[in-house]
Amino acid sequence: MKINWNGVKVISISFMIAGLYAFSNTRSNKKNVHKMSVEFLGSQNLYLTEGAVNKLLIQNYSRLENVPKENLVLNTVENALKANKMVKSAEVFLTIHGELKSKIIQRKPIGRLKGTMEGYIDEEGIYMPFSTNHSARVPIITGNTTGETLEDVYTLLSYINKDDFLRKNVIGIHINSKDSYELKFRLNQFVVNLGGVVGLEQKFQNFKAFYTKANKDETLEDFALVSLEFSNQVVCTKI
Repeated sequence: MKINWNGVKVISISFMIAGLYAFSNTRSNKKNVHKMSVEFLGSQNLYLTEGAVNKLLIQNYSRLENVPKENLVLNTVENALKANKMVKSAEVFLTIHGELKSKIIQRKPIGRLKGTMEGYIDEEGIYMPFSTNHSARVPIITGNTTGETLEDVYTLLSYINKDDFLRKNVIGIHINSKDSYELKFRLNQFVVNLGGVVGLEQKFQNFKAFYTKANKDETLEDFALVSLEFSNQVVCTKI
């Protein structure tokens, strides 16, 4: 019987490679974590620092440096980071050199709660606590900041943030009650009585038409109250 030595060589080399890979993988798993690093993705990297992330991990797992890589459960570490109310998403992985890397996207506040609740409301409508590292320049929400009213405020803030004029000029929202919201503008002393959040498109179109004309006539400072709560009209109260 003729032996196919080329086939034998291929099989032998395959076994050798598999053995070396298994040996290398076993040695790699027995190595310790020797370094931790944090990368913040996106532009919102102000509210949570690398030091705060490392401190959070240490509080949950003591020091992770010198922990054998095989003893580290990455999903558990990820979940510990995601539990932080500043964190929108987190990915944790180990490099072949034993570095534990965390990639984090932070939450982005769009309104500051100042009333029955204190903190921020983020771009997904989720509560976010204050940060000791940075204070966001976002509209201040006052009044009854709980329950269903916060859902309406989130709807309103989302609309404001998509509109250049409103985003630059609205600095405050006051909640009188459900279906009764007031807006405060940056450069004007009048209050805008919005009513509810139904029909925002038409209400703000009417307001912009009023604002453009009053600004042209130089009469903006003559008004104390601008009401948008009535259908398809702007009702103004002078000082």
